[in-house]
Amino acid sequence: MLRRSFLSRFSAATAAFGLQPPQSSSTSRPRAWEAAHHEQDEWLADNAAKHRVIFDTWNAERFPDAVQFAGNIFETNKTDYDVPTKDMAVVICVRHHTTPFAFNDAMWAKYGKVFSRRMEWVDPTTKEAPTTNIHGRRLTALFAQGLQLAVCNRTTRALVNLIAQQTDAKPEDVRKELTSNTLGPSHFVPAGVVAVTRAQERGYANISIG
Repeated sequence: MLRRSFLSRFSAATAAFGLQPPQSSSTSRPRAWEAAHHEQDEWLADNAAKHRVIFDTWNAERFPDAVQFAGNIFETNKTDYDVPTKDMAVVICVRHHTTPFAFNDAMWAKYGKVFSRRMEWVDPTTKEAPTTNIHGRRLTALFAQGLQLAVCNRTTRALVNLIAQQTDAKPEDVRKELTSNTLGPSHFVPAGVVAVTRAQERGYANISIG
């Protein structure tokens, strides 16, 4: 009882003189986490969009779903929310088995068989390796609304090496050829999986379509 009485008088005295005991470290608020920014990813933030969405794709058979849903994003925001396309940032990330869909018809005419083998995929209609980008027309229409592509550079390097081996071309020549023959606004990113995480750190909602 004597100890409690002393502590009570001591607390009152410290309060009277404006003295407060130090706060416990367990009650201090942790500093808010913030992602680091890197120059390679700054294109993701180069817009004033009110809504940001990225589609993560890696399976060629499921790629048409990503194209369709990207169109739905633009259309529904326009018709139901009165959000113009200029206020939308929509990106499709093409990586692993979908990376060749970033290249134009000229590259498919020249390297379609290499692409097809690497993708483990053929044109579902002809059951053959395509000689054109079968999604090119639909993607081009979406580019006009603001769609952008994030193209996996790791997969691109693998394609470059395969083409160089099978055509006896110099890898650097093949690399320049592929990177200068993409569809629409395409950004080569160090790795597709990393680009998706960087996009989420910048406020993009992620829709993964295998």
